[in-house]
Amino acid sequence: MKLVKAIIKPFKLEEVKEALSEIGVEGMTVTEVKGFGRQKGHTEIYRGSEYTVDFLPKVMVDVAVGEELVGKTVEAIKSAAKTGKIGDGKIFVIPIEEAVRIRTDEAGEGAI
Repeated sequence: MKLVKAIIKPFKLEEVKEALSEIGVEGMTVTEVKGFGRQKGHTEIYRGSEYTVDFLPKVMVDVAVGEELVGKTVEAIKSAAKTGKIGDGKIFVIPIEEAVRIRTDEAGEGAI
């Protein structure tokens, strides 16, 4: 089992959700986050004063999948979230040691 963690632009969330649904991914967790990478934020003018916005709004999508779906999941997220512009985001794949469904006590891949 792996946890695929993707940080994407907020307006791409619906496309990513649809792409994951098409490949059979049944659930995900979505969190609104702020951050920056190479783009280092940008400057804005508010009421005549210029200030730097360091942390840009992003969305983090967490998807737990079995080993056989990892490649398809990464590819689906990558193709759905890509704009070709700086700040498109990152995808991380992290091993999951154990998963337990609280309601039924199912463990392992059956729990995801």
